[in-house]
Amino acid sequence: MCGIVAYFGPAQAKDILLAGLMRLEYRGYDSAGLAVMQETGGGAAAAAAAAVASPSAADSSAAPPKRRRTNAAAGHRISVVKSAGKVSNLSLACNSDASAGTMGIAHTRWATHGPPNDINAHPHVSMDGTLAVVHNGIVENFAALKSELLRKGYVIKSDTDTELIAHLIADVRKQKWMPLDEAVRQAMTQVHGAYGIAVISSDEPGMLIGARKGSPLILGVGSDEYILASDAAAVIERTKNVTYLEDGEMAIIFRGAETGELQYTIKTVDNVQLCREVQQLELSLQEIQKGSHKHFMLKEIMEQPEVLENCMRGRLKVDETTINMAGISAQLPRILEAHRIIIVACGTSWHAGLLGEYLIETLARIPVEVEYASEFRYRKPILYKEDVMIAISQSGETADTLAAVHLAKLNGCFCLGVCNTVGSSIARETDAGVYLHAGPEIGVASTKAFTAQVLTMTMIALRLAAERKALSEEELGKKIQAMLALPALMRSVLDNQQETIYSMARTYRYASNFLYLGRGFNFPVALEGALKLKEISYIHAEGYPAAEMKHGPIALIDQFMPVVVIAPRSDPNYLKLQSNIQEVLARGGAVIAITEEGNADLDATCECVIKVPKTEEFLTPLLAVVPLQLMAYYIADMRRCNVDQPRNLAKSVTVE
Repeated sequence: MCGIVAYFGPAQAKDILLAGLMRLEYRGYDSAGLAVMQETGGGAAAAAAAAVASPSAADSSAAPPKRRRTNAAAGHRISVVKSAGKVSNLSLACNSDASAGTMGIAHTRWATHGPPNDINAHPHVSMDGTLAVVHNGIVENFAALKSELLRKGYVIKSDTDTELIAHLIADVRKQKWMPLDEAVRQAMTQVHGAYGIAVISSDEPGMLIGARKGSPLILGVGSDEYILASDAAAVIERTKNVTYLEDGEMAIIFRGAETGELQYTIKTVDNVQLCREVQQLELSLQEIQKGSHKHFMLKEIMEQPEVLENCMRGRLKVDETTINMAGISAQLPRILEAHRIIIVACGTSWHAGLLGEYLIETLARIPVEVEYASEFRYRKPILYKEDVMIAISQSGETADTLAAVHLAKLNGCFCLGVCNTVGSSIARETDAGVYLHAGPEIGVASTKAFTAQVLTMTMIALRLAAERKALSEEELGKKIQAMLALPALMRSVLDNQQETIYSMARTYRYASNFLYLGRGFNFPVALEGALKLKEISYIHAEGYPAAEMKHGPIALIDQFMPVVVIAPRSDPNYLKLQSNIQEVLARGGAVIAITEEGNADLDATCECVIKVPKTEEFLTPLLAVVPLQLMAYYIADMRRCNVDQPRNLAKSVTVE
């Protein structure tokens, strides 16, 4: 992990690589680096000698030219610049002359093997300096490969698994010289684990290679230029035309000797040539910019009313009692036959999945199990062909969730994907699914994707309830109208409560611990509120079912422990929640209450009361979570934390 950008074209690679890395900063990282191919004299002659034949058609079915080994290294060298810390550090370290060239690879690293420092930053080079690699993922047979390479006399300078890939490719070529693409193909068959890589070699300065297995990689197709990247955000400034690499595929970009034009081909690691359609990105540059907001996270919190509208657009309509979800409509008979539904997800998506369990069981009366995807396949789960799996992931690339889908499909289960990123791995590998239409989420701590996930699971639950006749048409119509009213209600929270929440954040920013309590539909919201605070402010926080407080956590409560209680008056357990509040107050704790407008019961006893508009009980989480997001944001900002890029976190976890 965490971000790859590679460029081949007429422009200065360094500028495009640095701009791309900055677009990928939101994914989280601890160091960055780039490698640029440079001419050192005689480069043009060497490049011409390197390519002796070229295909005539510049499309994905073209074959790379046959090559003979030349003294290309005498005319080209690879210039590498690396730096721990931010991309801005890397930019300062790049000398314009030393980094000049029109082809290069770059990377932001999130450490898996070895600490974050200049040595462990990518790119990594072969021992003779003629080959450079950047890599997302993790090499699971790291120890065995390292032992074999050391035995062969390779000197390994870093602590990373990526350096081994550079030496491995070089070793394959050394044993029997072959074109770079063939050496990469053969080398990667020896790598166990996940990878997305980009490779360049001064022996073949007219070729750029990308390959993937379990880690996303897309190819941006521009006007006589190509960009490989792990994320569309790094491509959008140059082109909207992309093709997605599938697992076990590699892209080979090369300059034809006869025409001088750049071309590309895609093939599998088993050497099968492919023809791949070019698609248009559904993304704009404006969507990945902060605009007037201080942070992406604040922008995304404020966007949530529009996100809910986009999520419901075309699916719910005024004066109708139907829910139109094209992604699953044709598959409803298979879903309704399910003996149970298994929801798999990680982090914030798991909290949305837990709410999905409550919604589907309450409204549609279908048994549901919610699993941490990271644990699911390792506990040898019992799966039946009649089961339906719902995989929830903002990025659609979460490695653990994707692995759970693979296991479910292996056992004959029907799989649905709920994700935000069009063309992502989960979207492609599930049998059917629903897109969130939340727009790109740049802040590492998920906000608008969570509310979109919860709303999507609500629509799925109601559609299943309607098909099973678990709700009357009148009841369904009433609930649909309540959902359609949500964007306006959420705007009311954002417009009317920010000052109260800001003031509260000033008071509690120095706390060392928080406890979040909720019951029923609001228990997952308590978990999500605690996670948001932990992620971006680095304050320890825990979410609990309110009734569980007496079974241990109550021992922590004192005058220094703020307790957030989600206590809407419409909650069937409201009186019990009031009792929980009294138990906290009796032990000197400070209570922050989230309740409904018009409820004055808690005003006299709680230190802070935040009121949200009334809605149906099952929709309360979508309003109650907004003050918790804002509270976490303001506390983190006041503590001068990096809100959009919290330490140690990555936006898309593409390794296990």
